[in-house]
Amino acid sequence: MYPGVPRSEHEQFPLHDTQFSYQPPVHNTPFGDTYQEEQPQPFYDNQPLLTSPPYPPVHRPPNPAVGSPYPPYQNPGPPSPGIPGNLNPLPPSPTMHYGQAPRRQPRRYKTTRQVKLTKGNLVLDCPVPTAYLKDVPIKDGKEFTHMRYTAATCDPKDFVADGYTLRQPMLERKTELFIVLTMYNEDEVLFTRTMHGVMKNIAHLCTRDRSRTWGPNGWEKVVVCIVSDGRNKINQRTLSVLALLGVYQDGVAKNIVHGKPVTAHIYEYTTQISVDPHMEVKKAGSKSVVPCQLLFCLKEKNQKKINSHRWFFQAFGPIIDPHVCVLIDVGTRPGGTSIYHLWKAFDINSNIAGACGEIRAMAGTAGVALLNPLVAAQNFEYKMSNILDKPLESVFGYISVLPGAFSAYRYRALQNDVNGHGPLEKYFLGETQHGGDADIFTANMYLAEDRILCYELVAKKEANWILHYVSSSYGETDVPDKVDEFISQRRRWLNGSFFAGVYALYHWRKVWASDHSYIRKMMFMFEDIYNTYNLIFSWFALGNFYLTFFILTKALGNGVTDTDTLSSRPFSANTGEILHTILNYIYIILIVVQFIIAMGNRPQGSKLAYTGSMIFFAILMIYMMFAAIWITVIGVREVIGSSNGQIVGMLEQSAFRNIIISLCATYVMYFVSSFLFLDPWHMFSSFIQYILLSPSYTNVLNIYAFCNTHDVSWGTKGDNTVATDLGVVKAKKDGSGDLAVEIEVPVEEKDINAAYIDAQVELTKKIEPEKSHRDAKTKQEDYYRSFRTRLVLAWILSNLILVVIIANPSIITVDNKASTYLGFILWSVAALSVIRFTGSTLYLIFKIFTG
Repeated sequence: MYPGVPRSEHEQFPLHDTQFSYQPPVHNTPFGDTYQEEQPQPFYDNQPLLTSPPYPPVHRPPNPAVGSPYPPYQNPGPPSPGIPGNLNPLPPSPTMHYGQAPRRQPRRYKTTRQVKLTKGNLVLDCPVPTAYLKDVPIKDGKEFTHMRYTAATCDPKDFVADGYTLRQPMLERKTELFIVLTMYNEDEVLFTRTMHGVMKNIAHLCTRDRSRTWGPNGWEKVVVCIVSDGRNKINQRTLSVLALLGVYQDGVAKNIVHGKPVTAHIYEYTTQISVDPHMEVKKAGSKSVVPCQLLFCLKEKNQKKINSHRWFFQAFGPIIDPHVCVLIDVGTRPGGTSIYHLWKAFDINSNIAGACGEIRAMAGTAGVALLNPLVAAQNFEYKMSNILDKPLESVFGYISVLPGAFSAYRYRALQNDVNGHGPLEKYFLGETQHGGDADIFTANMYLAEDRILCYELVAKKEANWILHYVSSSYGETDVPDKVDEFISQRRRWLNGSFFAGVYALYHWRKVWASDHSYIRKMMFMFEDIYNTYNLIFSWFALGNFYLTFFILTKALGNGVTDTDTLSSRPFSANTGEILHTILNYIYIILIVVQFIIAMGNRPQGSKLAYTGSMIFFAILMIYMMFAAIWITVIGVREVIGSSNGQIVGMLEQSAFRNIIISLCATYVMYFVSSFLFLDPWHMFSSFIQYILLSPSYTNVLNIYAFCNTHDVSWGTKGDNTVATDLGVVKAKKDGSGDLAVEIEVPVEEKDINAAYIDAQVELTKKIEPEKSHRDAKTKQEDYYRSFRTRLVLAWILSNLILVVIIANPSIITVDNKASTYLGFILWSVAALSVIRFTGSTLYLIFKIFTG
C-alpha cells in the first residue's frame, strides 16, 4: 500500500469505487523494437484517484540503508481519510501558483525510438491505454487498439498533395455522413452535450434495420470530425474528455517536423464509449452507444471558424469523399433522430444542396430558463422564425441562411468547377476578408459567411440546387441570458445579415445563369422582392417604431391633428397630453443615450445602462399597447354603432380596417400557424416577454450594430509564433536511405494508463464556472471608422426626415396624414405576415406528400 496524500488548500477525496492494479509492461512497442523492462515504482501501484490532479512523485535515489527504495519521512499528521496506506505521507507541497495549473508530464517511461517518416510526414500508431480497453467490448483491430497521430505541416488545401491520408481509405470504407464539430474554448459540459447527442444519433442509424444504407454496422459509414481552433485555446477539461474517449494522448504531438512547423495535430481513433454532460461514461453495447470513428484536428494556431471549415472541407473532405456533410457548433445538442432526418431529405430529393433543422433555445428543466425575459423573448423569436420564415423560404427553394450551428450540405454540390470557382471558393474568401485585407462592406458581409454560401449554392452556374428546411430535425442551443452577451451576439448577426442580404440582392442576375426552371427562377425573383421590402422596412424600423409610439400616445391626448380626436378617453385630454409629452421626451433621451454608449462603450462595460434602457423601453411599450387597445375598443364601438352592426359598413371605416383587421390578422396568424405546427406553447410562455422587448430589438440592438460596423473582428488575435513546447522532430536518413526521425513518445503501459487516469481524475473535480473576459478590442483602420460614420449619419438622417414629415402637421398637409401612415405601417406588417403564413401552410401541405 502507499502513503496517504496530505490535505492541501484544495480538499482531496479518493474515488472509493475505483480500483487499479498493476499491469506488467508491454515489451513490444508499436515501432517494432524491444526495450529493457524497468522496475515499477511503488508510487504508481494501486494509487487512489483524487478529486484534484495528482502530482507526480518526487524522484529520489534508493537509500541503501533501508529496505524501501525511499527514505522515511517525518509524518506531518494523520493520513487523509479514506486513503489506504501504512507509509508516512509526503510533506505538503506549496499550494501557491500563478497562471495556468501545470499539466502532468509523462517523462518516467518515455523512450527514444527511431521512426520512419511516411512520405516525409510524421505518422504514429500509439497503443491506447489498457485501462480503456478492459472496459470496452471490442479489443482487437488496430482502429480499436491504436490511436493514429499525424503531424500536418501544410495548408489545408495541400493536405492531399503532400501525401497525407486518413484511416477511412485504408479501411476501404465508404462514408455516407461526415460530421464536423467546431469548437474554440468551450468547456467539457458543452462539448459532451454535443458529442453525446451525435453518438446517440449514430446509434439510432444502426437501429434502422430495413434501410438500404443503415443497419447494425451503420457506424462504419459515419465519421465525426472535431476541429479545435488553437492548441493553446482549447479547454483542458475538454481535452481530458477527448483523452477519455481514446482519441487524444498527451505527449505525442510535436511542434516541428523536418524543419517545418506543424499546423495541425490530427488524431484518429474509433471509440467505444461516450461521456454525457453529467460526466457519466456510457459504453458501447448499450442502446445509446455504438462504435464511433473520430477524427480530432487540433489546430496549432487560433485562425477562426472558417479556417476550421477549410480543414474539414479542403483537407479531409477529398480523402473521406462523403455523401452528406453535417455542420454542428459545439454547445448545440442535436435531437435523438435529427441527423437521420437531415440525411433523409438528401436521400429523397437529389436536387437538395443544403438543409437545416429547427434551432431551439434551451429552456431548462420544466422551462425554468423562460423566467428570464431575455431567454423567453429569444425563444419566441426562434420559434416564429422556424414556423413562418424557414418554411416560406423552403417553399421558394432558397433559404437565406442555413444556421452554422446545425445544418447539412451535399458534398458534391459544394465543389468548385475546374477553374476553382464555386461555392467553397466564395465561402473561404471570408478567411482573408478581415482587418485591412478587404473593404468594409465585404468584411461585414463575411461576418455572416454562411449566408454567402447559401446564395452561391442556389445561384451556382449550370446547376439547379435548392435549399430545404426539415421541421422534424432540431438542435438545442444555449441563448444569451445576460444583456451584454445578447447585444454582442446580435451585433455580428445583424451586420452580417444586412450586408449579406444586400450582396444577394445586388447579384440577383446570377440566378438566371443557373439551370433552374423558369418557374423556379420567377419564384426566386418574387423572394428577392419580398427580401427587398423587408430590407427597406428594417432600414426605417427606427423611425417607424417611434412614429407608431408617437401617434398612438398622442391620440390619448389632443391627437396629432384637430380631426384625430377620440370620443372617449381613459383620462382627460390634458392628462393624456402631459403623459405623451413626458414619455416622448424619455423616448428621445433613450435614443440619444443608445447612440452615445454604442459609439464609445462595450456592452460589457455598460451593463447597467443597457439594462436600464431595456426596462424603460418595456415601460413605454406597455403604455403604447394600452393606447392601441383603448383606441381599438373605442373604434369598434363607434364602427358598430355607425354601421348598425353590418360587416360591409365596418369595412368601409378606415380606423376599423387599419387597426382592427391588420393587428388581429398579424397576431391571429401567429396563433394559427403555431397550432398548425403542433407547437403553440411559446405563444403562452414567451409572447408577452417578446412584445415588451420588441422596442429594444429595434432601438438598442439596431443602434449598437450600425454604430459598430467598423468592428469586423471575430474575437481572435494574430498568432504568428511557432511554439516548441511539444518537442522538435528532426529527420535523417537511416541505413536504407529512408528518412527517419528520433522522437520521444510514451510507450510504457504505466505511462499510458497514468495519462488516462489523469483524464478521469480531471473530470471528477468540481470547479467553479469561470467568468469570461473579452480581450481588448483591436484598433481599427480609420477607413472603417469613417465608413461607420457615413453609414450611421445616412441612417439617422433618413429616419429623422421620415419622422419630421409624418409627425409635423405643418409639412405636407394631408388630411389624417399620421393615421394614414400608421395604417400603411400596420398593413405592411399584416401583408408580410400573410405571405409568411401562406408559405408556412404550403410547406405543411407539401410535407404531407413528399415527407
